[in-house]
Amino acid sequence: MQSQAATPDQYVSALPPDRQELVSAIRAVINQNLPADVEEGMQYGMIGWYLPHRVYPAGYHCDRKQPVPYAGLASQKQAVSVYLCCVYVDAELSAWFQDEARKTGKRLDMGKGCVRFKKLADVPLDLLGQVIRKMPADQFLARYESQLPASARTR
Repeated sequence: MQSQAATPDQYVSALPPDRQELVSAIRAVINQNLPADVEEGMQYGMIGWYLPHRVYPAGYHCDRKQPVPYAGLASQKQAVSVYLCCVYVDAELSAWFQDEARKTGKRLDMGKGCVRFKKLADVPLDLLGQVIRKMPADQFLARYESQLPASARTR
């Protein structure tokens, strides 16, 4: 079920204390490492980081009213999920992230771009910061657009 919170702070404050700690730690690392032009807010009922319309006027190809998602953070029933769109659009960055995650010795529960964590001790916070820093906004948008059908490209 999507949160009805209007702000990231409201989203976090509505969580149970153990989830507040986990979500707050991940959120802080992402915010400390965001590339220029990426903004934080609420998107799709979760904390989202995105390229606003002032940067990419066409918006997200699935819903042009939405800005293009860069990352997301959601507290779900079984885990906290971090949606790394920057990893999703770049196979090389995804491979790097997975290799580096294995080196931490922590279990990696990952889909194509979604990483799930059950407790703070499972989160490689430094690695999350590094992967966010590795994908500047302009590079992300180029990768994003390269995966769209030609009819959906705007640049």
